[in-house]
Amino acid sequence: MDTLTALSVVALAALIHASFQLGVSIITTLSSYARGRKAPNRTLQRLTGGFLGGVMTMTLLTVSLAGCIASDFYRSVSTPQSWTIITILLVSIGVFVWLLYYRRGDGTSLWIPRSFSRFLQRRIAQVSLITEAYNLGLASVASELLFVAVPATAAAISLATLPLQWQIAGITLYTIIASLGTLLVTVLIGSGHSLSSIQRWRERNKHFLQFAAGTGLIVLGLYLYANQVADVTVKAAGL
Repeated sequence: MDTLTALSVVALAALIHASFQLGVSIITTLSSYARGRKAPNRTLQRLTGGFLGGVMTMTLLTVSLAGCIASDFYRSVSTPQSWTIITILLVSIGVFVWLLYYRRGDGTSLWIPRSFSRFLQRRIAQVSLITEAYNLGLASVASELLFVAVPATAAAISLATLPLQWQIAGITLYTIIASLGTLLVTVLIGSGHSLSSIQRWRERNKHFLQFAAGTGLIVLGLYLYANQVADVTVKAAGL
């Protein structure tokens, strides 16, 4: 896989990652509790900044770990069979996102179990320190590894044969793009936008975001299959 193709896979995988909404949901709820306590705007900015830092750190660690494993075991993981498995996982998760990512009905309740949702609500309500917000950011990414681990792994394997400087650039690109949703909401909250307007936008566009995330996973899977399985098979057959 050449450099441009690898970076395009990284960018698409990161955009898919960015379309998932747990981090955005948590940061808006965190801000709502902080404003309900009449916290100063500076405190609110520190909390949202800490949360964003946790999100970016865990995203960086996730794709970096996948990259280290891919680099060490590239000959094992970069085979048509491995890419076929990744394609199947991407398509399967894409269909799952289409069907089940949001709970049925009004609002923006996500797929997570209600018991875990109540746990998050309690944790969010207790956050008052930047370190707690940072840890919450770490947890938000870890909680969605079911969805983001496979695209992150696909991006990491795509980068594995590139020179080190391109691997670092690709991992940085992935981290920034994948965190854009949370970053944008952080900026909007810090600039004084109302949480109700942000929530209304999420409610109006939730089906589009759900469709985009699911479709992106499927498109990425089919692209990787065509590029890494079908093309390799055709060349090996001498056609």
